[in-house]
Amino acid sequence: MKFDVVTIFPEFFRGPFAYGVVGQAVKSGLLGIEVHDLRNWAFDKHRMVDDRPFGGGEGMLLKPEPVFAAVEAILPERGPKTRVVMVSASGRKYDQGVAREWAANLDRLVLICGRYEGVDARVSEHLVDDEVSIGDFVLSGGELAAAVIVDSVARLLPGVVGNQDSTINESYSVLEVEDKVWKKGRDARGKRFKGSRELQLLDCPQFTRPAEFRGWKVPEVLLGGNHEEIRKWRLETALRRTAQSRPDLLPAGLLEELEGIQHHDELAPAEGLRLEQEGQSSGDPDRRHGSRPGEDQGR
Repeated sequence: MKFDVVTIFPEFFRGPFAYGVVGQAVKSGLLGIEVHDLRNWAFDKHRMVDDRPFGGGEGMLLKPEPVFAAVEAILPERGPKTRVVMVSASGRKYDQGVAREWAANLDRLVLICGRYEGVDARVSEHLVDDEVSIGDFVLSGGELAAAVIVDSVARLLPGVVGNQDSTINESYSVLEVEDKVWKKGRDARGKRFKGSRELQLLDCPQFTRPAEFRGWKVPEVLLGGNHEEIRKWRLETALRRTAQSRPDLLPAGLLEELEGIQHHDELAPAEGLRLEQEGQSSGDPDRRHGSRPGEDQGR
């Protein structure tokens, strides 16, 4: 897969793309990243790419001409496996589901980094295929967000992360919910859930050596080597963590069933949940003291 990043600060990306699994994947040829200076497509001697907004207002906007010219030069032909995306606070929410979709279906992704007060609206209306935001906050530019997107998509590509299971058994892993549990679910407005029966959970707590540190002990269940008990404990703690930190990810009916549960052997909802990749590395005793590649950043 190849990423193209259009920016007025190409030097910004020398650091983020040179280290970690992304840097290693580029060196090994598993993915390509090319950063393009938007000013190369400016039309005047001062290489101006911005101007004042019509109607007045604060700040400056990126002009449409250089952005159109850059994208059309970078990607003269588009197909079902290409996508031109603008990173913007006004875009739809970018999440792990979008990252999975792009990693599975695209072989070329062009990211346009906004700056100043934004980009001329004709870019989003007539040039890009999508517009995404990495969160409900405003950055000074789209470069940081573009780096986040490249990293989150790249690590899902085959071979980029040393152990591909680490991209499955982690936060936002997909679980399927059986009908008996799903029918009890309601959305924030109290209406019955009608969408996909797939849930995304935060990851369970992870521990490594030593088994005891300053009096804090690793849960005994993780040391016993019982795969089924470890699976149940991980599911319970993932559900608890999600309910506490991101209750918006869970239907109300499932949240109600979680109330009052104290131990993993009482976890009734576990009977209605199934990991998409059930059994993969969930209780491997050889890994219970080891590291999980790809889990060292971003959470």
